Amino acid sequence: MSGRTTRRRVLKVRAGPGPDASPGHARADLLAVEEPLEIRLGGDPLTVTMRTPGDDIDLVAGFLAGEGVVSSAADITRITMCDVNVADVTLADGWLASGGAGLRRAFLTTSACGVCGKDSIAAIRVRSRYDVAADPVVVSASVLAALPDRLRVAQRIFAGTGGIHAAGLFRSDGTLLAAREDVGRHNAVDKVIGWALRADLLPLSGCVLLVSGRASFELTQKALVAGIPVLAAVSAPSSLAAELAQDGGLTLVGFLRGQSMNVYTGGHRLGC
Repeated sequence: MSGRTTRRRVLKVRAGPGPDASPGHARADLLAVEEPLEIRLGGDPLTVTMRTPGDDIDLVAGFLAGEGVVSSAADITRITMCDVNVADVTLADGWLASGGAGLRRAFLTTSACGVCGKDSIAAIRVRSRYDVAADPVVVSASVLAALPDRLRVAQRIFAGTGGIHAAGLFRSDGTLLAAREDVGRHNAVDKVIGWALRADLLPLSGCVLLVSGRASFELTQKALVAGIPVLAAVSAPSSLAAELAQDGGLTLVGFLRGQSMNVYTGGHRLGC
């Protein structure tokens, strides 16, 4: 497996007048690794995503779940790492005959986007198998407020690089179930959901998904497809994310910082 971080020599410069100004000095800097991962389906190329190596099996499983291709570990016969940057998926018998051939398209997904390869606007929307709106979970505001600090403790690569996203899956009482990091925010979420799928935990009823950046459409959709009732982000949601959360019955929380937060949808799930 490729490393998750790498060192690079940089020139450290401090601008401005005064004694703190510096013309620059050389030092080593730690960077998060970004490499392509080719996902193959039965030996045929399916997609390429730019990701941070590590938890690649979870990433592939989570990607397939997010696309609506699989819903349980039983749908996947095996995922084989043919190379450090190539994963080949064998799905359960009968899957391809039931419509899987439509997924055989080659598209590029960058580390910034989880829907770039879709061939139409209609294809962006993936319907969830689960009734998220019916999930009765209630999460206290104090539990939500504590989650970013709990996730930060698990962000080991971020601590060294400052340049990587994280996703954390929590129980409603704040217990951390899984945390993953990646240069792509959607990859970090796929890794968490893929872990849950492989552990046969879907749907993730009563759980909270926390992301370290903004809440975009694709992250909201991934939460719904996995049956997660609460999505929280330390930054802002997009308008389309809020619309999708409202339609799907998902509680969407943004700007989760300190003791403050904005609840965009599903406020009935927040307790005192």
